[in-house]
Amino acid sequence: MSGPEVITLGCRLNAAESEAIRRLAAGEDDLVIVNSCAVTNEAVRQTRQAIRKARRVRPDARIVVTGCAAQVEPETFAVMPEVDRVVGNADKLDPISFAGVSEKVRVSDIFAVRETAPHLASGFAERARAFVEVQNGCDHRCTFCIIPYGRGNSRSVPAGAVVERIKALIGEGFREVVLTGVDVTSYGPDLPGTPTLGLLVERILRYVPDLPRLRLSSLDCIEIDPRLGEIVAHEPRFMPHLHMSFQAGDDMILKRMKRRHSRAQAVETVARLKEKRPELAIGADLIAGFPTETEAMHENSVRLIDECDIVMGHIFPFSPKRGTPAALMPQVAPAAVKERARRLRETCARRKAAWLQGMVGTVQRVLVERDGKGHAENFAEVQISPPLEGEGVGWGGVSTGTARVAEFTPTLPSPLKGEGEIARVRITSATADTLIGVPA
Repeated sequence: MSGPEVITLGCRLNAAESEAIRRLAAGEDDLVIVNSCAVTNEAVRQTRQAIRKARRVRPDARIVVTGCAAQVEPETFAVMPEVDRVVGNADKLDPISFAGVSEKVRVSDIFAVRETAPHLASGFAERARAFVEVQNGCDHRCTFCIIPYGRGNSRSVPAGAVVERIKALIGEGFREVVLTGVDVTSYGPDLPGTPTLGLLVERILRYVPDLPRLRLSSLDCIEIDPRLGEIVAHEPRFMPHLHMSFQAGDDMILKRMKRRHSRAQAVETVARLKEKRPELAIGADLIAGFPTETEAMHENSVRLIDECDIVMGHIFPFSPKRGTPAALMPQVAPAAVKERARRLRETCARRKAAWLQGMVGTVQRVLVERDGKGHAENFAEVQISPPLEGEGVGWGGVSTGTARVAEFTPTLPSPLKGEGEIARVRITSATADTLIGVPA
């Protein structure tokens, strides 16, 4: 084994930082690093489960736990016999945290972190796609969320550092970049000149002309600035897909969550953007069974799926998180929470299936990732099959006709030819969650 084993739980930001940690601890072959998540009680449970499994698989390795759960509740992991060290988020990008043996718990005050260091602009790659961290922390205090206590206050990476990082990734062969952060739409107020996220995206597109595809991670609809709105609506290199942090579709629940948008603002934002760019695909986070939620309030969230044309829903059954105001509110019965989550998932699944079926017969530009799978520009998952005999290019770039083989020549080393390329794919059918197609 070369370097540490890094086990990542949680968000894309964690994934990006895991790659930075892997590089920082490159010489530690006997090390397992568990980069934890604290967003729900289930995420913490999964972290403990991952630690125990790591100890069974590698009984002689040192196990270090870091990430949001380690920052928020270090005592939970410090008492586990499988754990050698607990490292907080403020310390996990310090190589000393993973070298040798020192104090068991190294967790600093996350709210004391103020830097906008370029090391935050680290990338994580799935061979074809890279995640670039442009922002960390959050200044808001949603009543259900523990993450600000794991990540600290909002801080942004200077645009120049982001641009240089993306240029390097494009030079390595990556074709798509996802800008990520804890609250990415809050980018910029802490930087000189108070730039917006829209200005950052504009600079990336201007100064990295070889970047074919750019995406954003989850957005707060109330913080989409006018410049970003225009880019989303009109820029072809900005992919037609947005994931919104809606959380609920009822105004009273949104208020009790301390969200900053109303139901009407969510619907209006989507309608305005889709009017200018009809192919825009909308994903959203929705919480089922938030404290005090009635059936009528839940019904408003169900209706939001259709009103905002949500085709990729991330549904979270509410579970009270210790240390948050929502944990002290009157709770919805667990059976009702489970049933409401099921209904939200079924409503999203119905809309997604219809959306995918509507693309049958079209030609999509797909970033080929691995095992013949990839994502279209609208983030629909696509399974690419070899064409029938006589239909042009065979999978892997083998010419069977007159089509251009070059479209399937990989730019990255890979056992699967075509990986890392953007391919034209004719969609022939669809399952409930995946498009099926052949090279066009």
